[in-house]
Amino acid sequence: MADTASRERHLWTRRRLLAAAGAGAAGSLTASLFGRNFIGSVLSATPPATHRYWTRPDLRPPVVTVTTKAVHTSAGYLLSTPNSTTSGGSMISDNHGHPIWFRPSNGVSTANLQVQSYQGAPVLTWWEGQVNSGVGTGEYVIMDGSYREIRRVRAGNGYQGDLHEFLITPAGTALLTAYNQVMTDLTSVGGPQRGPVLDSLIQEVDLPTGQVLFEWHSLDHVKVDHSHSRIDAQPGRPYDYFHVNSIDVDHDGHLLVSARNTWTIYKIHRGSGAVIWRLGGKKTDFALGDDVQFAWQHDARRQPDGTITLFDDGAAPAVEPQSRGLALELDEMAKTAKLKREYAHPGRLLAGSQGNTQALPNGNVLIGWGAEPYVSEFSADGHVLFDARLPNGVYSYRTFRQPWIGRPTDQPAIAARFDSSGQATVFASWNGATEVSRWQVLNGPSASLLSPLAAARNTGFETAITVNRRAPYLAVRALDASGAPLGASSAIRL
Repeated sequence: MADTASRERHLWTRRRLLAAAGAGAAGSLTASLFGRNFIGSVLSATPPATHRYWTRPDLRPPVVTVTTKAVHTSAGYLLSTPNSTTSGGSMISDNHGHPIWFRPSNGVSTANLQVQSYQGAPVLTWWEGQVNSGVGTGEYVIMDGSYREIRRVRAGNGYQGDLHEFLITPAGTALLTAYNQVMTDLTSVGGPQRGPVLDSLIQEVDLPTGQVLFEWHSLDHVKVDHSHSRIDAQPGRPYDYFHVNSIDVDHDGHLLVSARNTWTIYKIHRGSGAVIWRLGGKKTDFALGDDVQFAWQHDARRQPDGTITLFDDGAAPAVEPQSRGLALELDEMAKTAKLKREYAHPGRLLAGSQGNTQALPNGNVLIGWGAEPYVSEFSADGHVLFDARLPNGVYSYRTFRQPWIGRPTDQPAIAARFDSSGQATVFASWNGATEVSRWQVLNGPSASLLSPLAAARNTGFETAITVNRRAPYLAVRALDASGAPLGASSAIRL
């Protein structure tokens, strides 16, 4: 963390920028992501670097470069949804940057890959669909530990599911976001008396039946002039004054909702929909302590110790010197909010969209930097324990660290290359298998008569093993840490 002098300079800079923003200053806008302006380092004219595999030429996951090797990190893999024209999809990777599982998006956008619990078992969930001007229209996928699709979940009442949130609750319901364009009076923000605006929606859907149990509309509870977004920032588009981007269940069962464009976290009554309190923004109910004010934020979560974590983007337009992960202490009786901890990247990243702050079980904190192609893990006191980045031109809406056991139902994949002397390099992979410790190469005179020829430690998504050719058929077999077989490929004839 910064020393006292540097912290005072940081506070002064942040206050000055926020004051300028309040007076109408706007930062320079350098690119467009999901139809929204942002400032970041993802801009590149060069196609992003991708892996190429002998065994799976159909898979082209982006290269993850580890910039700070993992030390004392929390358990689990990294889950992300890298989006680009050449390497988009859902991806699980390890601390070395090696892909564990990759599912190409095949022409749709994906977001929010994470592990959740469904019907008492761990599952993978994500959103997929189309994105226009920062708003998603699509559906939510639930997949089991063998990568079999269990079901797809849709928003109710004729709305389309949005990318920003899909949260499965212990009650067997799902909280999700949606948007709807309507006409309303925009004169209070310099618009027409009847103009197009995006109404942000929250739904709670019963998963077994699809019935909508709760539906909340921002326009029923928050006025358009509470927004920090300028109505003329995107001519010809409906005014996105609120922009809901996260939902969480508070300790008392009510909802915490983050609205990017009002710079506010709302506590919403789960029955009536009434706003219980507002944290941040123009109408905050809390007195904000030093360095608490945030802007264009994402991912507000209540933690077991009572703190609220969030990702403070601070940009698009830029009103802060850098993005931060925040942990805030709230006194809901006295209505005060104090800074408990902030987490900032040593590269002073400024993400103009997306991002998340994940409190980990061991006390560490993972930050997905959204429009900036980085993920970082910090100790509780703010030291960087791990840092990695996607290629320029690739980003992930959120990134999580979570335990996951994957047992795919398909077979391992095999490929081989021979030189003139008869020596072969055999390649083995098994997309999504998390328990492979070693690979055996099997060799024999027929596909049904194979015996071990060589073995090697699993070294990543694809393992290369050098062998001397002895018979015309080859296969590979995956072994777990105890040496027990997990699965074998089909035999190939050479």
